[in-house]
Amino acid sequence: MATPDRVRAVAVIGNGIIGHGVAQVFAVAGMPVRLIGRRQDSLDAAMGKIRESLGRFDAHGLLTTTDATQALRRITTATELDAAAGTDLVIEAVTEDLPLKHAIFERLDRVCPPPAVLASSSGQPASRLVARVTHRERVVAAHFWNPPQLIPLVEVCPGPETDPEVAPWLCEVLRTVGKQPVVLEREIDGFIGNRLQFALLREALALWAAGVASAEAIDLAVKTSFGRRLAVTGPLESADLGGLDTFHAFAAFLFPGLDRSAEPPAAMGELVRQGHRGLPSGHGIYDWSVRDGQELVTKRVEELFRHLRPGA
Repeated sequence: MATPDRVRAVAVIGNGIIGHGVAQVFAVAGMPVRLIGRRQDSLDAAMGKIRESLGRFDAHGLLTTTDATQALRRITTATELDAAAGTDLVIEAVTEDLPLKHAIFERLDRVCPPPAVLASSSGQPASRLVARVTHRERVVAAHFWNPPQLIPLVEVCPGPETDPEVAPWLCEVLRTVGKQPVVLEREIDGFIGNRLQFALLREALALWAAGVASAEAIDLAVKTSFGRRLAVTGPLESADLGGLDTFHAFAAFLFPGLDRSAEPPAAMGELVRQGHRGLPSGHGIYDWSVRDGQELVTKRVEELFRHLRPGA
């Protein structure tokens, strides 16, 4: 494998939300990027989104106009997987279509011989992607969070056949481009972040569906209490800081009453069946016809930018 600071080029397969964001991350860090998609028109649209995103980084003082221009020049587009040849790192970021991923990794295994590392930014563990791969030792999960250019975390999860040197190498590459990798010691669905996020969502949905509190009250309770601490202290740090004996006693009291449902609540399913998909349809758990959803999205993005500023 190339040394982390001498990666010749990176290929990103898929030009959707994750793909074009990942391409931006590596291009801004100074690496040549080959962004590969199915159609040139969609690749052109992705390049337009990267250009817009770089403009926002410029407006927030995180890049200069020259930096943004140079980053764009480092990205080339292609519609054939063969364009990944000669790269040291390939990151697959296509839709969650397992047969498609199998076909992509089979082709990449031939086009990009070892020691090139083949990573997947999907929610699939590496072991589910290698059914048609010969050199399975260089396949690894590298789960970026949306939007990749604003969220530091990348969850790195090697499979049972992944070479032990791959994850440390990939982590160093990710640190080089400004990301914060965490390594899972074994494969598990959802990795770390989504398991924690959906554990909270399950309890929030249960409280809402049972009429314990309104959606507004539940969200406000999170945003104005422990949600403010989470960017500084994670849940396990909080347990130690608060006193493990205290947290143990409260967990013993509270755990038996927490929701354990294996399925989402019926009330949520009914909304989905009625076509109420949330902000995209104008109605979901909230009625977005009387709330400014775009303002909330903008506020969230601005907060993510704030965390990227030096000293934040």
